Amino acid sequence: MVRSKRSILTALMVTTFLTAIDTTVVTTAMPAIANDLGQTTLISWVFSIYLLTTAVTTPIYGKLADLFGRKKIFLFGATVFLTGSFLCGLSSSMTQLMLYRGIQGLGAGAVQPITMTIIGDLFTQEERAKLMGLFSAVWGVAAIVGPVIGGFFVDYVAWEWIFYINIPIGLVSIFMISKYFHEELTPKTVHIDYWGALFFTGSLVSFLYTLLAEGEGQGITFNSTTISLLIVSFVLFCIFIAIERRTPEPMLPLSLFKRPLIATSQVISALHGALLIGISVYMPNWLINIVGLSATLAGIVVLPLSLGWPLAASVGGRYYSRLGYKWLVAIGGVFFLIGQLLLSFLTPTTSVFYIGFLMFILGLGFGLTMTAITIAVQSSVVWRQRGVATSSVQFMRTMGQTVGITMFGAVFNMYLLQGHMETGLVKVFHALFVTAIIGMFVTIFLPKKAEQVEEEH
Repeated sequence: MVRSKRSILTALMVTTFLTAIDTTVVTTAMPAIANDLGQTTLISWVFSIYLLTTAVTTPIYGKLADLFGRKKIFLFGATVFLTGSFLCGLSSSMTQLMLYRGIQGLGAGAVQPITMTIIGDLFTQEERAKLMGLFSAVWGVAAIVGPVIGGFFVDYVAWEWIFYINIPIGLVSIFMISKYFHEELTPKTVHIDYWGALFFTGSLVSFLYTLLAEGEGQGITFNSTTISLLIVSFVLFCIFIAIERRTPEPMLPLSLFKRPLIATSQVISALHGALLIGISVYMPNWLINIVGLSATLAGIVVLPLSLGWPLAASVGGRYYSRLGYKWLVAIGGVFFLIGQLLLSFLTPTTSVFYIGFLMFILGLGFGLTMTAITIAVQSSVVWRQRGVATSSVQFMRTMGQTVGITMFGAVFNMYLLQGHMETGLVKVFHALFVTAIIGMFVTIFLPKKAEQVEEEH
């Protein structure tokens, strides 16, 4: 691999790690932050606003990357993310921190999908499988080590440095992308779908706000506010669809979703997003509150998930052309079924080594399925649609996480409020198994072969 590609990969990996770790790094730091800033009622929104702004902007940035090039949009997103990080460190109230976390999310929404798009542009199909597995593992590692890093800064430095540390590292990545990543763009007249983006954002914000707000309590209660917001979201989405059908350069080309491969892949991505967030949130909960491990040890037990992920992605990359993407997704689905089924029978005395083994099995599932789906989607579209196609996969994964954490939270809280935390966690594991079954069923509808499209831009 030439030096320029190695430098680009290093920069992309570092930036991806920073945006990924900021999803969880504040978990262990929040008690100290709340003690310093007050307004404890806003704690949950420090997490939620980052997820919301990331989800809303992901497909928009994907389209902009197709129009203006990957480099410009990536650098813009990375700069916004670092600006948000700096402001978070300066926060003097929880309201300010919540606002600045939203700015961070606006930047992360560009970094995450465009990273995968750049990989799709620069590397062959076989190389992509290995690299995407590696980048996916970065996400898994970030989710696990985030709380540990957050706790370290709170205990030995200051909570502000959770955010400040992003800046020097991120600036190096921006410099490397600026220097080594070059793309040739054909000059053309650009039509930006402003109205489509506006109504899409309004619809999604209404929907996600409803889920995130309701998820803080006993699940979705369907009160008047909830119903009103869902109606607003539905109406705005209908207007968005009408706009997309008429605009010459739609933000989200509806024709893409008429293709079985892409449409089915979106559903599978959402289900896998739900599985990932469910495991990431509730397995550490089980290990800490039921088994009695420390946060650090709980992270070590879950760590095998991040080991199985890149291993399976690497193996899948070698056999992608020989077996085809559908077989890889199906085999990954079997790993999900086995892992989630066995998790459904956990008891407080279950060996942590056994749980670690199950995490490894689930990591194999994520490595095979997520990588195969992303490559298949990228390979089935031309260059000018690769950004929006790739971002749509990331977007649906985020949507799956948002809906999943709300639904699983409703199940968990139902039992927690009755004083049955252990039962609530077991029921969540049951729900995760059902999710894995649905994912396996949807796999049936994937086309046997992924369409291959090659086009120079």
